[in-house]
Parts: sequence; structure tokens; C-alpha cells
Amino acid sequence: MSRAFVKESDDIPELPDRPVSEHPNFVTEKGLAQIAAAIATHRAALTEAQAIEDRAAIAAASRELRYWNARRASAELQPPPADCETVHFGCRVTLHRDPPPPKGKATVAYTIVGEDEADPKKGTLSWVSPLARALMGKQVGDVVPMGEAEAEILKIEAGK
Repeated sequence: MSRAFVKESDDIPELPDRPVSEHPNFVTEKGLAQIAAAIATHRAALTEAQAIEDRAAIAAASRELRYWNARRASAELQPPPADCETVHFGCRVTLHRDPPPPKGKATVAYTIVGEDEADPKKGTLSWVSPLARALMGKQVGDVVPMGEAEAEILKIEAGK
């Protein structure tokens, strides 16, 4: 039988949910705003997909909305750090790598943020990443493992 004679189902395919982290969903003010923006973006995408009856796009937008709504519901807003004598959530940490990587900078800076807002290329690091965990509680002058090298903490300040 030709596919031309098979009736397509009107059901919208259900995509599996995106995995949600097992860790507490700590966020900064900026991270909370990013979650709200993601919800607005995917809500608009869902409305548009429904208008043109694009089943695949409806499923994709619905999946993203489920994820971001769950992240908003579980978000735990963390206040900006009161001090940064030691490294903790929200602090910006400047590190000097020794030896420097072949194709990178010897000195880098990261702000420790929530999982969904982390982007190391933009200078943000998830608080549950191995490097952030190694940094937590450390002070200026301390050395931590960073990949195959080590990094010395040069400066700790309130996140940007």
C-alpha cells in the first residue's frame, strides 16, 4: 500500500523531556531573567507553530516550555555575594594557568553561576563544574587543578 493512502495521525508527537539536573537550581538575577526570556521565546514559538499546524515544531516548543517552566519552578535565587574573601557562588575568579594552554590565555576569569546560565566561552562557569567545585572556599594565592595543569587564584571579586 502506498503512503498516499495512509491517514496521518492528528496526534502531536511527544518528545522526551530534556534531562533536568539533580543539583539545586541556584540562579543569579541574570540567570532568572534568562529563564524568563527562554520561556517567552518558546511560548512564542509554540503559538506560531500552532498557527501553522506544524506538529514537529509544536512538539519541540512544548518540550522546551516544559523544561524551562520546570527550571523556573525550581530556581533558587542566590543573593549577590556580600564578600568575596573566599570563592563562592556569584564570585568572579581570575586565574593564572601554569603552564598556559597551547591555544589559550594564561590568565582567565570566570563568574560562578547557575547551570543554565553557564557559558565558559563568555566567562561564566557552572557552580557544579569540576573547576568551580575545586575553587569553592579557596582564597587568593591558592592553587587548584585546571585540566592537565594548575591555576593560581589571582583575584576574587563580586560577579559581573
